Amino acid sequence: MFVDEARIYVEGGRGGDGAVSFRREKFVPNGGPAGGDGGRGGDVVVVVDGGLRTLMDFRQQRHYRAPAGKPGGTNNRFGADGEDIVIRVPPGTMVFNANDGQLLADLVHPEERRAIARGGRGGRGNRHFASSVHRVPRIAERGQPGESYWARLELNLLADVGLVGFPNAGKSTVISRVSSARPRIADYPFTTLVPNLGVVADYGQSFVIADVPGLIEGAHEGAGLGHAFLRHLSRTRVLVHLVDMSPLSGRDPVGDYQVIEHELAAFSPELALRPRVVVANKMDLEGSTLRMQRLAEAISPTSLHQVSAATGEGLADVMWTLRKLLDLTPLPTISRPPAVVRPVMRGIEVVAEEATVRLLGDVEERAAMTFWGNPEAEEYFCEYLRRCGVPALLRRRQIADATEILIGEGKVLWKDGELTLSER
Repeated sequence: MFVDEARIYVEGGRGGDGAVSFRREKFVPNGGPAGGDGGRGGDVVVVVDGGLRTLMDFRQQRHYRAPAGKPGGTNNRFGADGEDIVIRVPPGTMVFNANDGQLLADLVHPEERRAIARGGRGGRGNRHFASSVHRVPRIAERGQPGESYWARLELNLLADVGLVGFPNAGKSTVISRVSSARPRIADYPFTTLVPNLGVVADYGQSFVIADVPGLIEGAHEGAGLGHAFLRHLSRTRVLVHLVDMSPLSGRDPVGDYQVIEHELAAFSPELALRPRVVVANKMDLEGSTLRMQRLAEAISPTSLHQVSAATGEGLADVMWTLRKLLDLTPLPTISRPPAVVRPVMRGIEVVAEEATVRLLGDVEERAAMTFWGNPEAEEYFCEYLRRCGVPALLRRRQIADATEILIGEGKVLWKDGELTLSER
């Protein structure tokens, strides 16, 4: 089954918690803090597998969570980092953030890899919190949460040549004649519902040809799944526009040609400029010659090749023409997004919530790494808020006395113009 779109949930591993520990050695009765740091959480990594051709596997599994880092240990022992979780995808896969549509990865070459959800850093052990006035800290940090979001995967087939045309124009018959591909073929429209790939190997250096399901008017606006089909042409170097010459079809070859050309230009002006070969198919049928002459006059000076996909006549000339065009046509430029970087927050925002106030911004990450319920850790966080200028900000906002201040999953109390531990 061919699947070219999927939606998955990815989550980097949480960092391991830092440890609270003290040296307990013989002849060292008052050993200092020796809590080790937690390990880093694992990343979610996508890797290109040249043997895959579809995103079907993501219909069965949609959630990918990397392992967390191990907690720190005694005697300054660091926790082990969490292992990365690897997701294998076919060449041509693009990864988007489903929330904002940002392109995160564009994966083309076999074994190419990209981390799309970073694991959180490990929390610091209590040895980091010792000072000249605080020699016995019972404070450590929780591991940082990993990145998490819903991702959208899109597959753009990697082919050198793309076959386009109206339904039942004979594209599947052409690809079955010139390659080992065996698509479904029948004498009615929309026989092909998914793209097919074939390797053309008998005309010099081999190349890949893609049979894209038939397009209809309005395809650039999504009619008949037009967006899904047109997307697979975005990385082809040369297009073959196949036009049905059969008098029995009841179609106008000139009108069909103009509609498909308009749809290509409307979907992507850059795609419309790709080199193309126009092919009149079904020339073995009686009455096709007159219709072919009308088309040739309408598209002049563009050359027109005459073939019969059913008998194979004329296809060799078309394949040699394509081989020469491919030798002269460079690969299309592929946009490469930058590496995924955790967004850096700046500033602190005060948001009123009924009888409470919530702080957003820089302080949320530190709050997520605080051991709430540990009075010493909470007091340390209050001191951090004071150093960040939060009391002055609350005064300017005229926050009422005895208001609870929420930060992430924790809370402190705004009382008598100072930040204190929340009343329990």
